[in-house]
Amino acid sequence: MSVDRLTKYYGDFAAVDGISFEIPAGQVVAVLGPNGAGKTTTLEILEGFADATTGQVSVLGKDPRRGGRAWRSRIGLVLQSTSLETEPTVAELLTLFARLYPNPRPIREVLELIDLTAEAKVRIGTLSGGQQRRVDLGLAMIGNPELLFLDEPTTGLDPEARRRCWASIERLNGSGTTILLTTHYLDEADKLADRVLVLSAGRLVADMTPTAMRASSGVSFVRLPLPPGVPLPPDLARHVTGQELALQTDQVVPVLAELISWADQSGVGLTGLEVGPPSLEDVYLAITGKEPVHV
Repeated sequence: MSVDRLTKYYGDFAAVDGISFEIPAGQVVAVLGPNGAGKTTTLEILEGFADATTGQVSVLGKDPRRGGRAWRSRIGLVLQSTSLETEPTVAELLTLFARLYPNPRPIREVLELIDLTAEAKVRIGTLSGGQQRRVDLGLAMIGNPELLFLDEPTTGLDPEARRRCWASIERLNGSGTTILLTTHYLDEADKLADRVLVLSAGRLVADMTPTAMRASSGVSFVRLPLPPGVPLPPDLARHVTGQELALQTDQVVPVLAELISWADQSGVGLTGLEVGPPSLEDVYLAITGKEPVHV
């Protein structure tokens, strides 16, 4: 997939403003950004549902708006929200969708990928929300796609359901499928993505691995659970919330030296001391200046 200087205007408003990137086969790429950043608009253009205003887009070697039925059979889609038929069983619905594709995956294989083998004969309407979301994923992968688009695939799911969806996505990628997903969950991007693209006000402001993104800030985080009743030096005490010291600094050695001196003088151990790079969410906030939206 390649995107070259892509723009999308609605009147005078640039929803997407000159972004460029390439995604090689086999990668999982997460697109991050606050609401209104251009994530969904970008996906709609790549999926062939919207025209670009200017720029060049190639997905599986084709212009998405002119790919045709053969091209569309090579991609899979999981939209932000869908409405499944409630009466069919999981296996029946997968079988129905499989008939629409020239080279579908075996039903049994899809059931294993989405971890619903035991629910194959259960009616869709009786499944939990998380299980229904995994059925959405199964319908997207039943055509054996080379490329899968996931638009907010786990929004609204509880933690266990989200992790089951993550496992299904990882299994699918492990079989060779390229995946492009949008998400507001930074832990989701950190868990799944080989690369992170950050959009802000329609522009691409970061394109790197999660590890490189965390390292890009140039600062480290220092955290230490504190015993009650032992005061810290004033310059460290202002970073205490509750019973934890938590600060970010580009001067790790002096901070650690002060902590060690304090611990030695106070007779306090440093059990639980953590020093490391900032979280992906910390760097995201620094780049975009906006909180991620958890809905």
